Amino acid sequence: MEITAEQFSRIESYLPTQRGNVSLSNLQVINAILYVAENGRKWRALPNRFGNWHTIYTRMNRWAKAGVLDRVFEQMQQQQLVRIKLEAVSLDSTIIKVHPHGTGALKKTDLKPSANPATAGVPKFIWLPRVLGAP
Repeated sequence: MEITAEQFSRIESYLPTQRGNVSLSNLQVINAILYVAENGRKWRALPNRFGNWHTIYTRMNRWAKAGVLDRVFEQMQQQQLVRIKLEAVSLDSTIIKVHPHGTGALKKTDLKPSANPATAGVPKFIWLPRVLGAP
């Protein structure tokens, strides 16, 4: 799902103004964030049509820390540009049984990050938007 330029004009005032030599517009960044959220992809797997994944991730991370993403997604929900549905699954050790051979192994303490982004594992930043009441 991507928002159009007309839809973006309704939420543009909630975003910080762009300064300096910026390669990606705020519209491109919002559409990339929506793409990652909708498809559950890793940032490194973002299609090239959105631009450099690291640039988009960095801007999204700054916005999340400053509270900009909360304001923008709140406005997008109020204006019914997007609908966010959160689903969560929780598992703990009382549900999942460990194989008998897996209980006594020595722990590896010297873990090194994977050089392959496909096997790098869980993202280091997870943003959970707040869902508003029914519109």
